[in-house]
Amino acid sequence: MAVLKYKRVLLKLSGEALAGESGFGVDTHEAESIAGRVKEIHDTGVEVAIVIGAGNLWRGKQGLERGMDRATADYMGMLGTMINALSLMDALERGGVYTRVMSAIEMRAIAEPYIRRRAIRHMEKGRVVIFGAGTGNPYFSTDTAAALRATEIEANVVIKATKVDGVYDSDPKKNPNAKMFEQLSYIDVLNRRLEVMDSTAITLCMENRVPILVLNLWDATALPRALKGERVGTLVSG
Repeated sequence: MAVLKYKRVLLKLSGEALAGESGFGVDTHEAESIAGRVKEIHDTGVEVAIVIGAGNLWRGKQGLERGMDRATADYMGMLGTMINALSLMDALERGGVYTRVMSAIEMRAIAEPYIRRRAIRHMEKGRVVIFGAGTGNPYFSTDTAAALRATEIEANVVIKATKVDGVYDSDPKKNPNAKMFEQLSYIDVLNRRLEVMDSTAITLCMENRVPILVLNLWDATALPRALKGERVGTLVSG
């Protein structure tokens, strides 16, 4: 068995990852594809936690533009993350991976309440844990939730799953000469205003020395190679 660089990881997914070609809603084929990627690394012995956004279901920005209360818009987004979490849980369990959904907002009929020590114990028992409902507080993004949960469960790395190979100095879809960074410091990301994660999440990772690895989840080899310590994507660290 290959030696793994990371024993416990937190995978940050956007809600759009579940949307498929339509760009909206939950595509079961996409959920199964992501579940397959997670199962592949889980079967190697890596302890996996997941935070997923809700951009495929609700965009709070649209509500704010119409005058909606910010806290209300954020709570709606938190509920959207629970729909995505349950969809991904179902796909993982159909693939044979025991999974637990933990919610920062109490909803006992569909998820366990988030308790740090219980989450760690689930992972130690080989279960994938999906953290839903963000931090449970408005005004914080799921990026910040990912950084917070990664710090709490003592994850070795936050893996930001995207559909590009890493972090570029400009949009590679618009600029064919865009340069990809292999490594960046937290301060570089903040100063350059690179869209890795929001500034609160970056700062939280920096203060707690949690590295962030940005890679293309849809490259079948990227995630397994990264866990073995091979140079993949962009690493943000101290």
